[in-house]
Amino acid sequence: MGDDRTSSRPGSIKALKARKTTAPAPAPGTAAEAVRRRTVGDGPTRLVLFERTAPGIRLGDWARTRLDALEADLRTTGGIMFRGFGTDTPEELEDFASAFVPDLFNENGEHPRAAVNGNVYTPVFYPPEQRLLWHNENSFNDSGPGRIWFCCVRAAARGGETPVVDSRAVHDRLDPALRARFADKGVMYVRTYGTGLGLHWREVFRSDDKATVEQRCRASGLDFTWHGDRLHTRAVRPAVIRHPRTGRMSWFNQIQHWHTSCLDPQTRTALETVLDASELPRTCAYGDGTPIPDEVMAEILAVYQDLELALPWQPGDVMMLDNLSMAHGRNPFQGERKLLVAMGGMLDFG
Repeated sequence: MGDDRTSSRPGSIKALKARKTTAPAPAPGTAAEAVRRRTVGDGPTRLVLFERTAPGIRLGDWARTRLDALEADLRTTGGIMFRGFGTDTPEELEDFASAFVPDLFNENGEHPRAAVNGNVYTPVFYPPEQRLLWHNENSFNDSGPGRIWFCCVRAAARGGETPVVDSRAVHDRLDPALRARFADKGVMYVRTYGTGLGLHWREVFRSDDKATVEQRCRASGLDFTWHGDRLHTRAVRPAVIRHPRTGRMSWFNQIQHWHTSCLDPQTRTALETVLDASELPRTCAYGDGTPIPDEVMAEILAVYQDLELALPWQPGDVMMLDNLSMAHGRNPFQGERKLLVAMGGMLDFG
């Protein structure tokens, strides 16, 4: 939030509607025959899986010959998995992602940089024994990526899947009255930096200068106050959006990462015992400031859980998601796990 996006300017959702991707059709009898296509998932959440069955085909080169077909699959399912292409370096992931968008996001204080490439990140740190709940990337912000790519360099010995959930199906499955409240009020995201918990404002805003941070807060629509070296921000964002390409309504937010009921009981008790409500690293409410009841969050989490699809990672796998259509998370894992992340196609969410 409040990142310097001068090198990756977001476009408006309206402007995206006018964009069309074109690519030459693959010649018959070529690499098209060496890649199998199938759909996985027997519920509303599905992925298209492309699996290479012959050597000598680079993922980026292959994708550039069939962009229209891949875009059509992405509009339908919201996610595509590519397997067997042996993609496992930041350079290869960047080359593949760049086939779809011209503006990979290279300024993101929420994610540490991969050491060898400014456009590719490692996933945000989260304890391996804990589950990272489903979310749409940067949906707590005023803008963010329309696309996100994950590349598996090393799969965990056990667990570590990146579960996905169709956000359009979440929208449709939720109780209409619950959904209407969020659509009408939005979500208020409240954050405190500098408590020693979570990222510091210097990391997220990539600046030590408070005036610069304040400027970025204003540009991002964040109300802010300082309490010594602590920064307190709040902003109201949409909870539901309409997809610009398909017209489908999507449950698009990150409230499970902000509501204290979604923490494990020990962590929640410790935080609420030690910190005043105004000092919590993250919390959220309805857009009018009224609390979101725990039972409402439990209802939402149950819908996500019921719609989840989790495919085990294999080294060299790449998964591409439409961030407006598909939420993602991370399962607990054991052993070493290494994924790379790229984001792009920046959009204004408001």
